[in-house]
Amino acid sequence: MRKIRVRLKDRSYDIIIGRGLLKRLGLFVKRLRLGTDAIVITNAGILRLYGACVRTSFRKAGITVHFETVPDSEKAKSVGVMIGLLDRISRYDKNKKIFLVALGGGVVGDLTGFVAATYKRGIPYVQVPTTLLAQVDSAIGGKTAIDLSCAKNLAGAIYQPKLVLSDIDLLKSLPKKELKNGLAEVIKYGVIKDRGLFSFVENKVDRILRQDPVALEHIVERSSAIKRDLVEKDEFDKKGIRAVLNYGHTLGHAIEAASAYSGRYTHGEAVAIGMIAAADIALRSGVVRNIPDMIRLGRLVYSCGLPVKAKKISPAAIWAAQFHDKKYSGKKNKFVLPMAIGKAGIFECVPENILKLSIAEMTGNRSKK
Repeated sequence: MRKIRVRLKDRSYDIIIGRGLLKRLGLFVKRLRLGTDAIVITNAGILRLYGACVRTSFRKAGITVHFETVPDSEKAKSVGVMIGLLDRISRYDKNKKIFLVALGGGVVGDLTGFVAATYKRGIPYVQVPTTLLAQVDSAIGGKTAIDLSCAKNLAGAIYQPKLVLSDIDLLKSLPKKELKNGLAEVIKYGVIKDRGLFSFVENKVDRILRQDPVALEHIVERSSAIKRDLVEKDEFDKKGIRAVLNYGHTLGHAIEAASAYSGRYTHGEAVAIGMIAAADIALRSGVVRNIPDMIRLGRLVYSCGLPVKAKKISPAAIWAAQFHDKKYSGKKNKFVLPMAIGKAGIFECVPENILKLSIAEMTGNRSKK
């Protein structure tokens, strides 16, 4: 078992990483004295797999358990689902001392965190991520959100969990596509901060895709530590330090929005394409210091089984969607661009002609601008 402390004064918490941790969830939570009544937010599939274990663990700790299920897709991050959850929680919350538990992937974590931030102006919550993407990225750092009709994550809050419990054994149930989905975020960390992590994924990609627990534990621990370091320096994303975590996400989110959140591309797949596109922008803008590194990036994305182009989505739709990105300030765009493996920077006012060329390249429409 590994423990990473996120030090944020009175909002500090632990990320606990290891195997066989879910059966000890009740014990870990009891020590935190969050409350006596857990409301576990999850989806039907995860409930079938792990609901009994969670219920037993909490009951052994003297904590009551109530489950709430939400859709198993990005549709769960909607205003309607959130309001429905708040209403049901309010009706259940009588003579109780409740706290929330997010048991699931990034969608469940984002939604649960935002519900926790808004109900009674804030109640405690715990993240129990069940996907690689959530364990290495979305469960850490307190960014919570739901989607609005025009773009992802436009309504949200930065609200820290009380604990993140990353049980590597939960990844055994993941389809290979979901494992690849999370690998996109691991590659992101390697590009922005850690050549060693990038090389590890290059050298161990077959073991990772075979769900080797030692390899998985290493990438979860290293990715979590990188995100912890950035969050500690810029918790509320106001200093420009944390923004480097958005590498690949500006155009990645635009791909998801342009495809109407249909699931044509998962979040990780969209981010993978967005990372390749950002590298293309960097090359066209002259900010890349190491061109061979950009070739390595493309090869690694491909070897992980992730897409490198957004096929059957019009450049115009992606162009329109990217204007809704939260990093826009007035008419000024802002992109995280790689300079080499292990180093990225934040660049404003990327020329429109370069963006259009890169978006055309990204969609396989080189002649369209």
